[in-house]
Amino acid sequence: MSTINDRRETFRKFAMQTAILAWAALILFWILYAADHYFTQSGSAAEFRGPFSRYFSFDPDTDAVATLAGINVAVFGIVITIVSIIVQLSADRYTGVARMFLRDRVNIRVAAYYVITCGTSVWLTSAIHADWMPRLSLVGMLCLTTGGLVIMMPYFGYVFWFLEPQNLVKHIRHDAIQSVSEGALKADKRHCFEAQAQMLFALEELTDITNNSISGRDKIIASSAVDALKDFAVEYLKVKSQASEAWFLIGPDIRSNPDFVAMDEESLGDLEARRTWVEWKVMRQYLSIYNEALSEMRDVNYVIAIDTRYIGEAAARANDPELINLVYRFLNSYLRSTLNAHNVRTAYNVLNQYRKLVESMIELGQHKAASDGVKHMRYYGLVSFDMELSFITETVAYDLAALAQHANEHNSPAEQSIVADFLELDRPPFVRGQEKALMGVRKAQVKLAAYYISSGQEDRARAIARDMRDEPAERLSIIQRQLETVENKDFWEIIDRGRNFEYMPNELKACLPTFFAWLDEQSKAN
Repeated sequence: MSTINDRRETFRKFAMQTAILAWAALILFWILYAADHYFTQSGSAAEFRGPFSRYFSFDPDTDAVATLAGINVAVFGIVITIVSIIVQLSADRYTGVARMFLRDRVNIRVAAYYVITCGTSVWLTSAIHADWMPRLSLVGMLCLTTGGLVIMMPYFGYVFWFLEPQNLVKHIRHDAIQSVSEGALKADKRHCFEAQAQMLFALEELTDITNNSISGRDKIIASSAVDALKDFAVEYLKVKSQASEAWFLIGPDIRSNPDFVAMDEESLGDLEARRTWVEWKVMRQYLSIYNEALSEMRDVNYVIAIDTRYIGEAAARANDPELINLVYRFLNSYLRSTLNAHNVRTAYNVLNQYRKLVESMIELGQHKAASDGVKHMRYYGLVSFDMELSFITETVAYDLAALAQHANEHNSPAEQSIVADFLELDRPPFVRGQEKALMGVRKAQVKLAAYYISSGQEDRARAIARDMRDEPAERLSIIQRQLETVENKDFWEIIDRGRNFEYMPNELKACLPTFFAWLDEQSKAN
């Protein structure tokens, strides 16, 4: 809708600018002409009743009509030349620009206007006779020629606006949504397959714009194109429930698409059965962009993670478990690529969005999906440990603690499963050099236990204490001291999460002595 409103507003400005220029030219001419008529006219001009009467007394012997024809052709040539250069420069950077330009209604209408004006003026040159002057035709031709002159500058402004990269992204997104909105509701396979091809082309154009922007270090355009893919996916979910059976079939254009052609028949059949081929295509584009940006522009990776979360939340609201599962698979793929690149900061940011997605699943009643998400997060926490990326393991620990607390606050049935997975995070053998990871996991567990104690849930806190019963007293003493000494909730560097992992409010710190006393009792009992 915003794209349509933008186009209407731009067209309104275009029309207003044209009208102002036209009226300014006409008013200035008639002021000067009237001044000449009244103050500089010759004796023979006295027979005219006024400047209008005099002006419209055309002379058949003049060459003015032929001159009009030449002016129209020249103006059309100037417009075509300048516009062609501008479009070509944009087409060299972004594919599909020429096609979009030629499909735009304003561009088609302006070109048609000049062609009609030129054709009409050519015919008018042969309509003048010594004994007859077609005054209405000539006046009409003068108006058309004036119109062609005054729309030049506003039209150039429109062309520059149209070819701005962010507006190109909006056009492509609008075309993709329109193709789906119209094609998905068709029961006829041929129409569905045609709409599928148009949609695939639009999505790949967005990917191409993003990758080109990443190569050119243009973060704003890259982020806009990534957001456009998300907007398309969310809008598609509004149409999906009404789509025909034919829409979910894997058509010939899909099968020949590079993102599908290598897939075996079983996988294609699964996409049909799960009705997720559209979303799979969108997030396959995301994965391609993610891998491209991982070494070039990491901020785009964060935008992709945010937008993937939005798609997952939309799937939860639409109660689409297959899409939720697909979102998890791609988030997991992002994490795998990030860990393989040993890119700690990007993994930290992606996990932030992963945690927020699971929180949304809890809030929206998708408890099984929330439990599944936690299992995935725990797995990548263990993978990070094996890869000696201790900070990522710590991050997963604090995120799982936050999710367990969130599940408790919302009385989620997934809480028990979340806590169980959380307590499994410290299971691998921590060798020398990886002590920091274990310390981070244990601190997160202590924080969760303190929350349970403060909220009167002693049984849950004691379960965590039993899990920590074999911890050395020296390590427990260090953990307690470090948690009690953190006073500032804000980390001393700028981070997206905003809060220091080890920070605890005073009401939770007050529960630490109780928890560590339990651990001391267990140690003595053993």
